[in-house]
Amino acid sequence: QVQLVESGGGLVQAGGSLRLSCAASGLTFNDYAAAWFRQAPGKEREFVAAITRSGGDTKYADSVKGRFTFSRDYAKNTVYLQMNSLKPADTAVYYCAAGFRALSVYASNYYYWGQGTQVTVSS
Repeated sequence: QVQLVESGGGLVQAGGSLRLSCAASGLTFNDYAAAWFRQAPGKEREFVAAITRSGGDTKYADSVKGRFTFSRDYAKNTVYLQMNSLKPADTAVYYCAAGFRALSVYASNYYYWGQGTQVTVSS
């Protein structure tokens, strides 16, 4: 059974940092491109960041570029999203996803999803 499990969310003040993790079981994360999406209350799920299978290339939403960093650890079968200089507008449930299309910004291109982790940024 394939599972993606996110962790690392929480409550942080504006300007603070969090690191989200997404650990995979039942699949080899190395075989998949990966992405992070987020969904704020009353809004649609939106693309945050994506990474290739090799980890050699990344793509970010304009709203997080320069503040967030996506990385992956093959030995741990885990991907990470380092979030710095957080803003209240970053408040959302964050989801990791795995798929085959590299650097896609479309949720429909990802086959496996985690359950989400809540990130709340206070002003």
